[in-house]
Amino acid sequence: MVLLQFPRLPLLLLPLFLPLSCDACPSGCHCYSLTVECGFLGLREIPQRVPDTTQTVFLQDNAIVHIRRLDLSGLDRLLYLYLQNNSISALEPGAFLAQGPLIELALNGNLIHLLTPDTFTGLVHLRILYLAANQITRLHDHTFTGLQSLQELHLQENSIEVLGDQALAGLSSLALLDLSRNQLHTLGPASLQPLVSLQVLRVTENPWRCDCALQWLRSWIDAEGQRFLSWSERRLLCAEPPRLAYLSLLEVAANSLVCIPPVLHLEPSHLTVQLGESLRVACQASGYPRPLVTWRKISMGRALLGPRGLLQELGGEGEVEGGERESFDPDTGSGMLYLSNVTVAHAGHYVCEALNPGGVAHMTFHLAINMTSSTALWPRLHSASSSLYLGEVVGVNQEPLYEVSSMDFSALGPATQTVIAVSISLLVLMVLLLLLMIYSRQQQHKQVWTCLTTQYTLQHVVLTVYYSVHPSACSTNCILLSTPFSM
Repeated sequence: MVLLQFPRLPLLLLPLFLPLSCDACPSGCHCYSLTVECGFLGLREIPQRVPDTTQTVFLQDNAIVHIRRLDLSGLDRLLYLYLQNNSISALEPGAFLAQGPLIELALNGNLIHLLTPDTFTGLVHLRILYLAANQITRLHDHTFTGLQSLQELHLQENSIEVLGDQALAGLSSLALLDLSRNQLHTLGPASLQPLVSLQVLRVTENPWRCDCALQWLRSWIDAEGQRFLSWSERRLLCAEPPRLAYLSLLEVAANSLVCIPPVLHLEPSHLTVQLGESLRVACQASGYPRPLVTWRKISMGRALLGPRGLLQELGGEGEVEGGERESFDPDTGSGMLYLSNVTVAHAGHYVCEALNPGGVAHMTFHLAINMTSSTALWPRLHSASSSLYLGEVVGVNQEPLYEVSSMDFSALGPATQTVIAVSISLLVLMVLLLLLMIYSRQQQHKQVWTCLTTQYTLQHVVLTVYYSVHPSACSTNCILLSTPFSM
């Protein structure tokens, strides 16, 4: 009988060198030690039956389309997870919540386009994150919150246009940041402030717009940035304006990095429309760089966002809660206020605002609603020339919200109809109460009259009987007795 002999190894390390049980390994995968290899298998989802003691999983070059929280819930000892070159477009919030010990995560070469602050929740020990070659267009504030141990963040070869000022907040241990080969036009100084441990910064091959917003970056590279940028990395080439195209940012004189503040043109500035109509108001802005144009509604001296689905800036695409549509194209330099099926609630003052690094500009648009109607069901409240003014005040003037010659009750909104119905009911009730009071006063007056008449009659009878018995006492009093009672 032949006995297998192993070198003298601690019993605790012996399982590391033994293959995993065949029935504990996903179909088609290769399992050994604490590693599971499932690459190049055409998988569309993360396989089940991965041993819960696994520390390394290779799932690269498959066809996985999403990662759900349940897919990895049993792998709480995982240290290395490689998912590069799949078709992942969706990461469920909290998908990595159970992977607290994870050190390295590779998601490069996928179709990821959106990252939220809860995408990487739970990865408190993560050190390396690969997100290169995806379809990310924007990094919102606090996207990487909780990754305080992260040392390398690879975001190259995406389509990132906007980097929020607080997008990298919390990355206090980050030593390497790669943002090269994206679509960044500008970069704010606040974006890099949280990176107190930064050693390597890669931002080349972006279409930089060399204007006043990059003056800080030029000064920073001259003063401190040389510690973080190699010689080739310092050659940040300008893509615009045309006069500076293909020049390195460091070669451009500081006084050539200029911005032109926005100038607005709003047409018309005042408009009166019929109830139920739709309207478009163009707000065009000029300046360099092209201003971001937005609309907001002013109510009682405060700036409020317009009604969702009613107040839109046209040109781009976007979604808001409830599926209603809002859109804005910052590259056109103009915004369009679009209101459909207007009601009295839309009347008031709207502000068009244009913003760029050179400054901000505002213009006000006044909207009045004309509620003329030919219906005979509702009484005429005013003459044809009368108007109704409501108190939404801007400065010292009051702007007409709608003009009335007659009103169609069915054209009003449900809330307005309710208010009018309640008001009418209260008016009818007041009339009834007034009639009741008049009737009550009349009854009281009648009772007093009856009581006085009875008393006079009784006194008259008594005196008549008395004077008939004592005729000598009858003189002037007998004349009074013959006078009828009156009030």
